[in-house]
Amino acid sequence: MSRIGKKPIEIKKGVTVEVKDGVIKVKGPKGDLIQTYDPRISIKVENNQVILERSSDEKQVRALHGLYRSLIQNMIIGTTEGYTRKLEIIGVGYRAEWKGRGLQLALGYSHPLFFIPPKDVKIEVPQPTSIVVSGIDKQLVGQVAAKIRSFRPPEPYKGKGIKYEGEVILRKAGKTAGK
Repeated sequence: MSRIGKKPIEIKKGVTVEVKDGVIKVKGPKGDLIQTYDPRISIKVENNQVILERSSDEKQVRALHGLYRSLIQNMIIGTTEGYTRKLEIIGVGYRAEWKGRGLQLALGYSHPLFFIPPKDVKIEVPQPTSIVVSGIDKQLVGQVAAKIRSFRPPEPYKGKGIKYEGEVILRKAGKTAGK
């Protein structure tokens, strides 16, 4: 049995979970999330817990068992607490600012980059060298943060670029001097 899938999920106060017709809906204080699920996995809501069971022991069904348990857990956490990803900008002249309804980035290119986030994701720029991406959908927050990072990933020689907070950049040695 899946170690992750067999654990029941506690439903926190203020959260309602509805399951019907292959769709699970989680409503919480921060918003609503909807997820479809495979019919080979059965989901029950009992005694303030969500319990998942699988129909067979096929390899794919076992994988889905743990997957849907994690997705539902992330939905419950997202609708109560939310998710954030922090990005740091390193480099001389590299900066970010919020302009109008989008994020403007100066990253050493000949032109500034403009990024308009999806409506479910909130972007804050507390300092010109840091960006905070937040929202209730863990996957979407991570995807937006990865997209922003992809505009200028950190390079291994000086470490310039956009990196996640706490990310360690493995540095390479530069050129060595001649004789």
